[in-house]
Amino acid sequence: MDTQQVSAPSRTSSRVPGRVTAFGVIHVKSVHTSRFTIVGNHLAQHGELSLTAIGLAVHIQSLPDGAKVGIKVLVDRFPESEARIAAALRELEEHSYLERTLVRLPGGKLVTRTISHNHPGAGTIPAAAPEPQAETDRPAPVQATPSPPAAEPEPAEPLAPEPAQPPPVAEAAPDPVPPPPARPRPPLPQPQTPDLEQHRVATGLLAGLRRDHPRLVLGERDVRRLAPAVVAWLEREATPDAVRHALTTDLPHPLKHPAALLAHRLTALLPPPLPNLPSPDVIHPIQDCTGTCKRVFRAPEPGLCRDCRLEAQAKTDAA
Repeated sequence: MDTQQVSAPSRTSSRVPGRVTAFGVIHVKSVHTSRFTIVGNHLAQHGELSLTAIGLAVHIQSLPDGAKVGIKVLVDRFPESEARIAAALRELEEHSYLERTLVRLPGGKLVTRTISHNHPGAGTIPAAAPEPQAETDRPAPVQATPSPPAAEPEPAEPLAPEPAQPPPVAEAAPDPVPPPPARPRPPLPQPQTPDLEQHRVATGLLAGLRRDHPRLVLGERDVRRLAPAVVAWLEREATPDAVRHALTTDLPHPLKHPAALLAHRLTALLPPPLPNLPSPDVIHPIQDCTGTCKRVFRAPEPGLCRDCRLEAQAKTDAA
């Protein structure tokens, strides 16, 4: 009854062979035979670069020559925002891991040329020198029969030295033309008169767009910024359904910045104010003519009808 089972282990053994430490990382190393990139510890353990910049440098060094590494391409590839990726690229430029210059193509288009350095300051790898040919591969020299000595030529007059040509002047490379400045965005429409009721309708319309389209999720700050533009639409007699249809029709895919899209549509698609409609004709009350005809007619005040006025005017002219 008291026999101990020595075959059962007292605890689970470690899957990693070797010395077991109380804490710290344990490396399990495998030999790579394909699809690998050599990265120096000067980059992987850099003391000033952020983790995003280190990972972005490793990704760029793993790409083949000619691969696109623009900000838009990297934003589509990774979940980080455009601001974080742009900041990481600037870090790599400051520490000489990246070099970006503007180059003008023959057609006039400006492109960015990116050069990646896997070890800044180390220089380039020199090309291998050609191996000398073995002595056994050379043909054996042929011994020629001795020939009679030729007659010595008469000494010729020394030729005048040719004038030295000045070294060619290197043409200075043209300075890269900076890109044109971006056009400022037009301001958002503003209402003519403040109306609390219309502002409440505009705020509810913007906040409820995510019910119809889950991609149109706006923050409170964006709702407060865009609400006056919606009120400007309502002032021009646009119904809330018409505003909602203009903001949610034909959404692009993928939709990265919903607030910027709505601001553009509220500004570019603002309808013009409706023309003033003519006022309807006023119907005057029925009046009795005060003349001899006693005819009934419509007029704002009692008096003579048209015929009696013409008859009275004719008598006045005759007198």
